[in-house]
Amino acid sequence: MEDKSAGRTDQASVASPRRAPMQQRSRERVERMLAAASALIAEQGSDAMRMGEVAERAGVSIGSLYQFFPDKRAIVWALAERYTAESQACIASALKDVSDAEGLKRAFSELVDIYYRLFLAEPVMRDIWSGTQADKALRELELADSRANAEFLVAVLKRLRPGADAIALETTAFLVWQMGETAMRLAISVDREEGDRLVAAYKRMALRELVGE
Repeated sequence: MEDKSAGRTDQASVASPRRAPMQQRSRERVERMLAAASALIAEQGSDAMRMGEVAERAGVSIGSLYQFFPDKRAIVWALAERYTAESQACIASALKDVSDAEGLKRAFSELVDIYYRLFLAEPVMRDIWSGTQADKALRELELADSRANAEFLVAVLKRLRPGADAIALETTAFLVWQMGETAMRLAISVDREEGDRLVAAYKRMALRELVGE
């Protein structure tokens, strides 16, 4: 059987931090580095961020920064992974107990709203998201994130439609979630009033596909 995770592992090894922090002091230093990078991205975008600025703001030497992050891309990757993990935990929690169509409608709508508010409030997430198309590894991370999130949705759909074709449910869930990523990207690129309308329209379309309404 083909190992589908092999490609993602290779990409992760290129972009991930050079050395994982083992001691508490090192972990705290890495947290300062990521916090500094996040603040700089919020101020000027990831393209303009410089490694020297990150080190200076974090209060570490440039050599210490390079010990954990070999380049700017590795910092962006680490931030993207963090946001991905947080979003997956939120989605898993919201969907784990859903057992009927009304519960799915409510949970899905709330998740979309949470996601939208988060991206409106977090310029770092918007910057990372907008930059995924220029970085193959980040595109792969986004795709893997959509697949993982879709699995949470598939589990709900299987409970609601136990006799349905599993492949069809997986396809629907994956497409709905990937369309959601696209809808969010569009919504945060226009003015707020139009963005709100786009998100509301996406929710209506997605729920018609998921629960037939």
